[in-house]
Amino acid sequence: MTTSESTRITFTETHGSEKGYDKRAVDAFLLRAREAFEEGAEPMSAADVRRAAFPIVRRGYVITAVDAALGRIEDAFAAREREAAVSSSGVHAWVGQTRETAQVVLDRLSRPKGHRFDRVGALRYGYRIDEVDLVADKLAKYLETGESVTVEQVRAVAFRMQRGGYREAQVDAVLDAVIEVILAVA
Repeated sequence: MTTSESTRITFTETHGSEKGYDKRAVDAFLLRAREAFEEGAEPMSAADVRRAAFPIVRRGYVITAVDAALGRIEDAFAAREREAAVSSSGVHAWVGQTRETAQVVLDRLSRPKGHRFDRVGALRYGYRIDEVDLVADKLAKYLETGESVTVEQVRAVAFRMQRGGYREAQVDAVLDAVIEVILAVA
């Protein structure tokens, strides 16, 4: 048995018509992540883990289990990145960079409701504006006052779609930046 086989993470598989993440794609990504973390083989960052996506198939891995594991892996990469940045540039530079990112995000989230992000065309679907604005208000309070928000809560955010809604890529980028800020101060 090889080392990669003996330390391989296994997940529960979906059954019947329930769909899950493609097992081969998940296994390949996790192997690359492990090698990057343990051996420094191919560079990988916490953001790379956060952006990981897998095909949805029948008889795949249960999505929530894989997502939870990816969250833990992202946390480990973020902690390593924080340690490296602090040791090379110092705590003040790390805190300054985190504050700068937080301020950029706060500026975006402080825009008037309904105008925080670009909208898709009237006939296209984007994120529901009212739902995004509700989450944006909570995130803005976190950035302004430190009101409790966990990285798991931000990772779990999901929005329904509406015609003429907010552009998904912009909303997702801001959520990613909030996760980076939370992980930076964790």
